[in-house]
Amino acid sequence: MIIGYARTSTLDQIAGLEAQLRELEAAQCKKIFQEQVSSVAVRAQLEAALEFAREGDVLVATKLDQLARSVADLMAIIKTLEQKAVGLRILNLGMDTQTPTGKLMLTVLGGVAQFEREMMLERQREGVAKAKAAGKYKGRTPLSAEVRQEVVKLAASGMVKTNIAQQLNIGAASVYRILAALKKASPDG
Repeated sequence: MIIGYARTSTLDQIAGLEAQLRELEAAQCKKIFQEQVSSVAVRAQLEAALEFAREGDVLVATKLDQLARSVADLMAIIKTLEQKAVGLRILNLGMDTQTPTGKLMLTVLGGVAQFEREMMLERQREGVAKAKAAGKYKGRTPLSAEVRQEVVKLAASGMVKTNIAQQLNIGAASVYRILAALKKASPDG
């Protein structure tokens, strides 16, 4: 069976996800796992696809960076697939691990992709440092004490963290950060 995997980093990337789904359908994928999460988050649908795959199947992704976050991650995915006798195909590269050349090229390109990401992050850090030095980068605006208190109150009432974030129109990460700081500051730890 040909199994597809599609991922975008954010919920805003609907068009990118739809394009991936079209490509996977064109590649004859019979079952497609899809998710909209950062590559550094838990990728439940990737894990489900790896679990679902059986001997003789092929896992297909449209691009390498949608599948793996680093060379180590790519190698772990390939190892899992090899142990199950499942092939891996990356559409935009024309790569297929069912051939020795495809396996070699995938490993090399995974290294290049990781290098490219690390260079991008380094340039980003340099840009932030330069902006800070010029007084143009202030970082995130701290939430008011009232908002922090409201987060604590809503959490104590049993409201789910994502619902708290939506109700207060703040990021879910801010809710988690406020509650983690509160827990760390409490005597119970």
